[in-house]
Amino acid sequence: MKKIILLIALSVMLFACKTTSITGTNTDRQAQVAMKGNWVISAVTYPGSQYIKVNSFQIADSGCFEGSTWNFISNNNKGNMALTKPSCAAFSSPITWFINKEGQFVLKVLDADIKAKKVREGYVLAVANQTATSFQLIDRIDVGGKMTDVVYQFQKVN
Repeated sequence: MKKIILLIALSVMLFACKTTSITGTNTDRQAQVAMKGNWVISAVTYPGSQYIKVNSFQIADSGCFEGSTWNFISNNNKGNMALTKPSCAAFSSPITWFINKEGQFVLKVLDADIKAKKVREGYVLAVANQTATSFQLIDRIDVGGKMTDVVYQFQKVN
């Protein structure tokens, strides 16, 4: 008699931490200037990624952010981001961003017809391992009652 083993993959959708009233303006200018330019997300990692799906920034599966392009303009805290992975739906949006005095990256994804000051919700992520050519943004999410880090690895394009 043969034994048959059935593996069931657990698939759970989780969402990036979203916060309201992102209005603070105290910034870490040095960290912001270091982010100026064009970047690509080279990897998105988190424990259990083979079983758990994360819906990053309420836009798409975190895997769709790998290869995404980001432009940060440090003198006016604007920029844009675009998902370009062939197996994912295309997405592009203007953004506003800054790094607060606590070293946290504050992000607002904007609609084309709405001014940034009218957008009251955004995302707050930790900045880590910042160099001239790379940095990480880390989002803390709740997975079954346990806080887990989702790490977005950025690489400088130019």
